[in-house]
Amino acid sequence: MKANMGPVDRVIRVIIGIVLLFLVFVGPKTPWGWIGLVPLLTGLIGFCPLYAIFGISTRKSS
Repeated sequence: MKANMGPVDRVIRVIIGIVLLFLVFVGPKTPWGWIGLVPLLTGLIGFCPLYAIFGISTRKSS
């Protein structure tokens, strides 16, 4: 698993994941908020399987 996400992409995913998980406990309390685990985990790890499948990378080449 080679990192394929840039820092901006990672921060956005982590924020979206936290907001979606927040919906599980506060607000409409919808179980759909658990889908927030996906962007949260991919943002924390820095690897997106869909990016790998489609050959996308938002990470700068060094």
